[in-house]
Amino acid sequence: MSLKVGLEAEEKASAYLKQEGYTILAQNFHSKFGEIDIIACKDTILHFCEVKFSESYDPITRITPSKMAKIIKTINYYLLTHSTNLDYQIDAILVTPKNIEIIKNISY
Repeated sequence: MSLKVGLEAEEKASAYLKQEGYTILAQNFHSKFGEIDIIACKDTILHFCEVKFSESYDPITRITPSKMAKIIKTINYYLLTHSTNLDYQIDAILVTPKNIEIIKNISY
């Protein structure tokens, strides 16, 4: 998948979250451990969102245990560098040409 397609999927996911009442706090948050595509807040919960796009198969299959480990390390870094008392969860936002779906509170 090209960088352009990935960025377009992330923009669609951000627009969808805004439409659903989320406040976007950050996009493409980087640390030495990895990246969080979107960090959003809704109803006093921080949502660390991993965006996955596919045209031909279920995008959730692209969130591997290795990817989850990087996400968790990056979340821990974010929480160390940003003062917050909010609860948080990890969400997957699956983008296909015809649909956007949020799977809330994913974990392995």
